[in-house]
Amino acid sequence: MQFIQTIFGPVVLAFTVLNLFSMGLQVNIPDVLEKLKDLKFLVLVLLWGWVLGPALGYLITLIIPLAKPYSMVMLIASLAPCAPFLPPMVDKVRGDISFAGAFVPLVAIGTVIFMPIMAPILIKGLAINAMALAKPLIITVLIPLLIGAVIRTYLASFASKIFKPVKLLAGLTTAVTVILCLVLYGKPMLNTAGSFALLSMTIFMLVIGFITYRFGFGLKQSERSIMSLGMGTRNIAAVFVGVLAIPNRDPLMLAMVVLWVIWSLILAFIFANIFGRNAEKTSVLV
Repeated sequence: MQFIQTIFGPVVLAFTVLNLFSMGLQVNIPDVLEKLKDLKFLVLVLLWGWVLGPALGYLITLIIPLAKPYSMVMLIASLAPCAPFLPPMVDKVRGDISFAGAFVPLVAIGTVIFMPIMAPILIKGLAINAMALAKPLIITVLIPLLIGAVIRTYLASFASKIFKPVKLLAGLTTAVTVILCLVLYGKPMLNTAGSFALLSMTIFMLVIGFITYRFGFGLKQSERSIMSLGMGTRNIAAVFVGVLAIPNRDPLMLAMVVLWVIWSLILAFIFANIFGRNAEKTSVLV
């Protein structure tokens, strides 16, 4: 058990860096810069990501009687939209690849900016300053994403060659991270039963996913599906960083993060299939 605790930190670091690097290898910088000229796109991402998200998370913590460790995770996760597994689902939902290519790095940058600022405001008594949280986010989230994007943009053939191995390693470290968390925090995870932790994250993902899909304000179906999946899921890598940056954190916090990883994968897969079928119906009607 001591050995597992020793390797846990490095494994989580590898999980975070490899997942964001893999995501970056699918991002074309010119597409991102072109999309950033779209004011409606920028406003919607900021509105859904860092107004609706934290507002909904805060409301859930007021309505549902969550223990403090669970409410803290809820509030931290509310500031980190878009799971690393979104890009592989673009084809499944028949989404707009260029839209996804701009959306993914924008929300990652937004997370690095807004999480350190808003987390201490949302979580009363959180003993961590903005820079202490921003530094690991920049190193483990933003830099790997940007490196991957630079390689994808300027060394496309090389990016294509390394993408599958990197993606495989990212998936492997994700699986190992979950296994280690189950070993270290399996008992606390079982203790979440009856705690409303699963209910709270389910409500959060379903509500924000529905709102962002239903109220697209002129976005195409292929764009709304990506926006919904991105905002409905959470960047668990960033959430891990946020939780691990908290001194004397409760083990229940990591237990909820692990539970969120598993449950968000299941819900995302279900709704990706629904969005894909809707896209097929739309294309047939057209």
